Amino acid sequence: MIQATGLTSSPRKELPPAVDDVSFEAHAGRVTALLGAPGAGKTTALRLMLELQRGRGITYFRGRPLHRIPHPSREVGVLLGDVPGHPARTVRGHLRMLCAAAGVPVRRADEVLETAGLVSLRDERLGTLSRGMDRRLGLACALLPDPHTLVLDEPARGLSAAENRWLYGTLRAYTAQGGTVLCTTADPKEAARIADHVVTLERGRLVADQEAADFSRTRLRPRVAVRSPHAARLSALLAQEARATRRSVEAVHEGGNRLRVYGSTCADVGEIAFRHGIVVHQLADEVGDMGPGAGASEPAADERATPAGAAVRDAGEPARPDPGAPPPADGTARDPDHPGTPAGEGSPASVSPPRKAPDASGAEDARPVPGARSRRAARTRDAGAGAGLPPPVSVRPAPRPLRPLRYEIRRATGVGTGFLVGAAVLVVSALTAVLLARVGHTPQPRLLAAWPRELPLPPAALGAGLLGALAFGDEFRHPALAADRGTVPRRLGLLTAKLLVASVTALVLAVLTVGCDAELLYLVYGREVVEVPADWLPLSAGWLGLVTGCACAGVLAAGVFRSTTAGLAVVVAVPLLVVPLVHRATDGPSARTPAPLASRLRDGVPLRWPFGGERHLEAVLRLIAQPVGGALTLSLAALLCAYLLTGLRSRVR
Repeated sequence: MIQATGLTSSPRKELPPAVDDVSFEAHAGRVTALLGAPGAGKTTALRLMLELQRGRGITYFRGRPLHRIPHPSREVGVLLGDVPGHPARTVRGHLRMLCAAAGVPVRRADEVLETAGLVSLRDERLGTLSRGMDRRLGLACALLPDPHTLVLDEPARGLSAAENRWLYGTLRAYTAQGGTVLCTTADPKEAARIADHVVTLERGRLVADQEAADFSRTRLRPRVAVRSPHAARLSALLAQEARATRRSVEAVHEGGNRLRVYGSTCADVGEIAFRHGIVVHQLADEVGDMGPGAGASEPAADERATPAGAAVRDAGEPARPDPGAPPPADGTARDPDHPGTPAGEGSPASVSPPRKAPDASGAEDARPVPGARSRRAARTRDAGAGAGLPPPVSVRPAPRPLRPLRYEIRRATGVGTGFLVGAAVLVVSALTAVLLARVGHTPQPRLLAAWPRELPLPPAALGAGLLGALAFGDEFRHPALAADRGTVPRRLGLLTAKLLVASVTALVLAVLTVGCDAELLYLVYGREVVEVPADWLPLSAGWLGLVTGCACAGVLAAGVFRSTTAGLAVVVAVPLLVVPLVHRATDGPSARTPAPLASRLRDGVPLRWPFGGERHLEAVLRLIAQPVGGALTLSLAALLCAYLLTGLRSRVR
């Protein structure tokens, strides 16, 4: 279940908070609707519950706040706004990538595609989906990790009537297995149709917390609001008059001097009060349509009371339904398997066992709920309305270090951006090498790397930096990992996977660049241009280190600044700004010794390792002692520290 207590958003400039002291509960096995007009604070309340927005209050999901849950995606499936993902990624590729992130088998993607009715669209791009298909995919992403709770922001927005029936059946099948559903809507009739419990917000405050049947009876039907110091006597007189005229009139005494009269008019209530000498302080028609300004003339505290009192009808005639009321099958939220029993009164939707229960060590019991398959079969819809629920995840593998690596590989290879950047780098490098060879006066190492002296970095290093910046920049622009929390988590495992994939990509790009340049130069100018230099080993190490360092700098900078542009700007700033500073600080001799830093590093290896290990260490120190190597090392260290500090700060918050 969900327990939200004291949700209050941070105050805005000279405006009241969007959500002010909202508390409610959403029980397991039931659909709870958060109802309110546009701007009432529904989405803000969900963001406060999911800890995506700063404010006061706390929300417990099965007794634990979200930041205390080791795997939030397994506990809460979230749909806020459109599906977060790269528009060029395919539907199936997006789900398979999320499978790798959530640690569920890859076949789960095909199962939720069948549930959402998207099998025929599995090869379509996310950017080409219609609004209705996008909402279906959003629900499929929320169901992918097999969570215990669903938190959905207007899931029926943009759906047709048939798709609404599919959504209703899917949510009912989910709650029948003991799951908890909390969804928002601005349509009161939709709330009465799909929900078992309705929580009403108005201008950021809680104004009603009712069962669906009470909500349909009190807030959807036209009524007469009466205030009188003799409310109890007037209620009895209305009952007497209803029996005499054989009319269906219901008077609900809401405490104090307030009455709600259904099935009558202001004129009839006023005449009865006048004939019997009863003073009336208020007499007004009301319709709980939840439109702009609905209920603004009444204090919020008065609306919060659940109608409880005597219902007065003609004793000899059954109550006739009010013309403005929704059909009973919708308004009372009947259980699909038990049409005569409202949900919440002994139906399977309210008494079914929980989907999963944690054991003493916090691990989840992955055994399927008894009878779940039969309930799913009973709720299976036709092909146009969905295929029930996907089977539960029976086996969850233990967390492994390769999980973020698999996710990053699927993320990087799921779109063609990386391949296009690599192809562009190879073409530009080859053309630049040919032009440099034609002009002459370019050393052979720079010729093979296609690195003119006028450029701060070669094309391969810039391309590697761009690929590294895209690794985290696209994550914040199209946050695929936001399916559970709405933001990209700063985890060390995810950073390590991105650095590893970016480094391997940079190494491949560096080798291909030199190979393509050498081959093209050989074809155009002959063998003498591509002779292997004598010091090829340190030159190769320096070249690979430069390209790899640029890729890692792009990853770290994009992770710190949450932007691809910022990541690429940091890569370019290293040779333009940091290298001159490092060169000025290390090139000249110090005040205490006439030897520069490079000589001191080479001479500062007192140990002699077996098998010539000191030579490798000396080569590494020589690379670091160079201005570019020192600048890259310094920049990477600073960016890594900034990334870790940012992650720690977010955890503290």
